[in-house]
Amino acid sequence: MSKIEVKQALGSGVVIEAVQSLTGAEAIAPDHMGRSRESAVGYVPKNLPIHAAQLREVQVLLTQQATLLDARQWGAWMDLFAEDGVYWVPAAPEQTDWTSQASIFAEDRLLMEIRAARLLHPNAWSQAAQWATHHLLGSTLIEAVQGDSLSSYTPFQMMEVRRDKVRHFGGSYRHHLVKQQGHWKIRLQRVDLFNAQASYDYVIQAWV
Repeated sequence: MSKIEVKQALGSGVVIEAVQSLTGAEAIAPDHMGRSRESAVGYVPKNLPIHAAQLREVQVLLTQQATLLDARQWGAWMDLFAEDGVYWVPAAPEQTDWTSQASIFAEDRLLMEIRAARLLHPNAWSQAAQWATHHLLGSTLIEAVQGDSLSSYTPFQMMEVRRDKVRHFGGSYRHHLVKQQGHWKIRLQRVDLFNAQASYDYVIQAWV
């Protein structure tokens, strides 16, 4: 069937011309939802020089939080947060707050405690299966320092195992830390997942 015959049958040449304009990936998946420009470009962290001992303190804290998550020591993990601390996983990298847009996680201490109580309940079905996580952290960069507070950037990978299924999560932690009574506390833990737009067989049960 010629193009002219197809146009006459459809009564319009719009469809034919649209199909002809698709090339490369568009031709393979014309309904594919691409990433935003901000996501495609990526976030480039700063790297401020700070005292080696202070950097070491930050690295130990961030490694500790990841280790406690893998050990399911959620109470001890929450103790690393300040009283006004927030754990946030935005749905898109360009998000700037968790009040006006939907997020994957947006939890203060109260919501963290509710989630932990659910996970630790004897009848928690999600925890009955063989379930575990393992975090691998990259090098931490210090982005800002102001008095007793600082901001850091840390790339990470997490593997989650549930029975014989494995899921991988990757992205970056951006922490805002405050020093209280001589110890660093997490005021904000922002988790930008590289695969936040992916579809999952089951929801994320615990913190990434």
